[in-house]
Amino acid sequence: MTENKKQASIDTAEKKEKTILVAVALGETSDTEDSLDELCELADTAGAEVIGRVMQQREAFHPGTYIGKGKIEELKELIDIWQADSVICDDELSPAQMKNLSDMLKVKVIDRTVLILDIFAAHAATSEGKLQVELAQLRYRSSHLIGMGQILSRQGGGIGTRGPGETKLEVDRRQIRNRISVLNAKLKEVVKNRDTQRAGRESSGIPTIAIVGYTNAGKSTLLNKLTGSDVLSEDKLFATLDTTTRKYELEDGQTLLFTDTVGFINKLPHTLIKAFRSTLEEAGYADILLHVVDSSNPNLDTQMKVVYDTLKELDINDKPIITAFNKTDLLKNSDEVLKDNKADATVHISAKTGAGTDELIQIIDEKINASMIHIEKLISFNDAGNVQYIRQHGKLINEEYREDGIYVEAYIPAEGMYLFK
Repeated sequence: MTENKKQASIDTAEKKEKTILVAVALGETSDTEDSLDELCELADTAGAEVIGRVMQQREAFHPGTYIGKGKIEELKELIDIWQADSVICDDELSPAQMKNLSDMLKVKVIDRTVLILDIFAAHAATSEGKLQVELAQLRYRSSHLIGMGQILSRQGGGIGTRGPGETKLEVDRRQIRNRISVLNAKLKEVVKNRDTQRAGRESSGIPTIAIVGYTNAGKSTLLNKLTGSDVLSEDKLFATLDTTTRKYELEDGQTLLFTDTVGFINKLPHTLIKAFRSTLEEAGYADILLHVVDSSNPNLDTQMKVVYDTLKELDINDKPIITAFNKTDLLKNSDEVLKDNKADATVHISAKTGAGTDELIQIIDEKINASMIHIEKLISFNDAGNVQYIRQHGKLINEEYREDGIYVEAYIPAEGMYLFK
């Protein structure tokens, strides 16, 4: 009886989609293997089992099939031998490339963009996140209907087919355009609410620190460590998609706001950047950018470049940047000095153990003070509430009660100067 039950549990276990990764190395570039490693992580996050990888050296992508005919024949043999369910290409395919490859290989073919969109669809938790993901999916699919309609009809599920709402690829362009219009209208309302919340934070004068970085660098773990919050934190790519803001109180009573943002990744689909623009732009309204880097990753220089390129694309170029080299507990050489020439300050930390976080807070405190205005004022007793404003939003250096009022020496944000004229 026990044996039969065990057999039944094995039979009903969810079968992982077996996939082969394919990449083209253009010219003499050496980062294709690294990109394939990351694609493997993405596939694992999406729930697939990577059973092999194929790479071809070419001067340019094949315009009709991404890879050459010889490599296609090799791939067909591997699909047959390994009984693969799908092929994932490391670059965004044109509709023709996707259709031709699928026709020739007789299995589902998707690209890196579809894979990332699929992960976002699986991880979107809030109504805003779901709207943004669906919008990105529909924009991508509207330009790939010719290439993907046949692929969808060939299989009934798996990677590339998840997503909220009306996201079946067999719907025609008119239906997709109508749905995009509906989503845009809904997102406008969400953005309006976000703008209202943002305006409230700005008027409060509370300094805001936006946590940015490559996906899986440890941003959510750091937010949890600093603020005692419980934001989802997993060792997976894009574990969290939704922007989260938490309060932090310095020893002198000053309040800070830390905002966790969506992680960046190499070849981040433009459809996602466009759909998530209002979320990603949260960093642009912060006083300081806290750039979290996975110092244990051998490709950290490439990942840092991706972050700065994405910030540039979002027109976020003029913010003070503090780079926190995270996961130092995983470094073999703990004395290694890591540098970021684009940052105003750097610090080595471990969000997991808490090492270096005190120094990080000190650096943040110094940067905030540098952006504030120094005042020495005698405040009348009728305006005593202004002292509380200093405690919450600035830094109170000295406070003396005199016969004619309260003398203060303090640092305050520029937007609070009107209270002390």
